[in-house]
Amino acid sequence: MEMNPVLVIGATGYVGARLAVRLLARGIPVRAAGRIREKLLIRPFSLDPGIELVTCDVLDVPSLRSACAGCSAVYYLVHSMDPGQRDFSHADREGARNMARAAELENVERIIYLGGLGDPHAGISEHLRSRIEVGEILAAGKVPVTTLRAAMVIGGGSGSFEILRYLVDRLPIMITPRWVDTESQPIAIRNVLDYLVGVLETPATAGGTFDIGGPEVTTYRRLMDI
Repeated sequence: MEMNPVLVIGATGYVGARLAVRLLARGIPVRAAGRIREKLLIRPFSLDPGIELVTCDVLDVPSLRSACAGCSAVYYLVHSMDPGQRDFSHADREGARNMARAAELENVERIIYLGGLGDPHAGISEHLRSRIEVGEILAAGKVPVTTLRAAMVIGGGSGSFEILRYLVDRLPIMITPRWVDTESQPIAIRNVLDYLVGVLETPATAGGTFDIGGPEVTTYRRLMDI
């Protein structure tokens, strides 16, 4: 029996590109979505016969609905991290509302969202607060949402990991900011992908929120030492 495709929004990103490959390896048809088609075409997965490439922008509802049409599930893996964008949280909120609405109108069965791990009542960054808020907006919609909450993702190419490695490589002596003693629960990219695929294949996770930090709680100072 032919399967409906799974939509990966943010397929040109660090997690999305790897997730698309993992899904294809399991025989799951993938519709990979990004804002710029040329960036999709340079990804190795673009040559796989099981993939369909589409362009869409979460701030543009018609393109988002078109990308969702006929899909059984959607992975929502986008965040407004552009440092030049003055109000990224507003864009995040609008994108999340559009996603929830488009999924409802196109009869998508579920949304899977990778958010951030942190206490919203603690002194967290604006970016982490926005990621938590996106999860709440998606969950308020009519389509069941599975939210995975991860801290730093460890792996070559991960934005937060590369920043940490850059500091260690380039600054043998530095006045460390206060955040280096903040506790974190980092997780390897391969384990993040395991969870993302696992919840898709486990219908009972629909509507749930799961923290997927790694087994060890450590500080950024300790990660820099390692």
